[in-house]
Amino acid sequence: MIELAKTAYARHRDVIGAYISMTGGSAGRLVLSLVYFICVANGLSIAEFGLFATASAAGIMVSRVLAFGFMSPLYRIATVKPLLVGTYSLGFLCAAFLSLPLVAALGLGIYFAVFRNDMALPVFTVLMAAEILCWRGLEIVVIVLNGLGRFGRAALLVIIGTAIRTVAAVLFAFMQSSSLNDWSLFYLGANAIAFSTAVLFFFPRVRLRWQPKLYLRRWADSVSVAGAEVLFYVQSEFDKIAVLSIGGPAVSGLYAIIMRLADLTALPVRSFNTLLVQKIMRTPGTISSWRIRLAIEAIIAAVSFMAIAAMAIYLWILPNGLGNNLSQAAPYVMAVLLVPAFRNLIEYHSELLYATGATVRRMINLLFAGILKVGLLAVLLKLSLDVAVWSPMLNGVFFVVYLASFALTYSALGKQRDRAI
Repeated sequence: MIELAKTAYARHRDVIGAYISMTGGSAGRLVLSLVYFICVANGLSIAEFGLFATASAAGIMVSRVLAFGFMSPLYRIATVKPLLVGTYSLGFLCAAFLSLPLVAALGLGIYFAVFRNDMALPVFTVLMAAEILCWRGLEIVVIVLNGLGRFGRAALLVIIGTAIRTVAAVLFAFMQSSSLNDWSLFYLGANAIAFSTAVLFFFPRVRLRWQPKLYLRRWADSVSVAGAEVLFYVQSEFDKIAVLSIGGPAVSGLYAIIMRLADLTALPVRSFNTLLVQKIMRTPGTISSWRIRLAIEAIIAAVSFMAIAAMAIYLWILPNGLGNNLSQAAPYVMAVLLVPAFRNLIEYHSELLYATGATVRRMINLLFAGILKVGLLAVLLKLSLDVAVWSPMLNGVFFVVYLASFALTYSALGKQRDRAI
């Protein structure tokens, strides 16, 4: 057994080292994210936290339109042709500038459709700018570093960015009088500092070159990826907007707290997804075996379940262990133990389709999953707004969405294999 382990380690030493670097960053980010979450959730009222979380979710969705998805060609080039990173970086900047009118139009549309009765437009605009321009900009730098194989620097940048936001949250929590208006300014300042740090100290030193012919070749892929990214985050984040629209700020606050705790379990899984995507890009047959496919899904589900179970046990023993506001949601964490596993597996399915180049099918699958989840949530909340009623039923909602994602994803992979043969 020991010899077998040594052989496996020697064969996959580079991959294991990269994963350790990335999960080290994820572990540091997990601790900082938890502190950040506790400070913000307790510094704001439950209703204000619901509004902030929902506005942030809207910003995440709209941010995927930035540059019309040109992040995807930039990442692929960083992975397979790193000498062209400077050329594609300039293409990304131009695409980002051209996409700003669409970004602004989408943001205003969401505001007037969802937030105008509960949040001032300047506050919403500040939150969206922080999410779309600053934090998404930092994520692009991280994506490029991961593509270049500089996983340690990427992980360090994520930790630094999260630490800056955490410091802002701690300072905000110590304010005697605090509101969502105050927090929006703290949030923008922290994200702007994090983005500046990423650009000045972490982005690789490259020579920017203008090659429009290369960009046009990647245009179809970019747009399909942008659509898929938006749809992925619609199915991942739009539930918060739906809950706010149906249940109001108080219900959305409790839902956002529960989902945020569930989302923390995804950090180590996303590190694994990044490495697997690169492996599949280089070796398409990596996941051809059903035994490997099911083993990977089982591992993701187990890690997700253990993480949320640990959090639920902690809150069961110490209901006030994360602060007074979070104690209101503590009893219901035990009711959603399966939700993180299903959410993380749906995200994993999306990454599989991206890795195999099935970007259009990925977009279709995500659209279907998003509609299905929002529809089920709407039915659930129409039945009852009592958190004791709807929280355990979330397991069933996400299970149905997972089954649909599973069937759609592997049928798509099967068709791709048949065409290749």
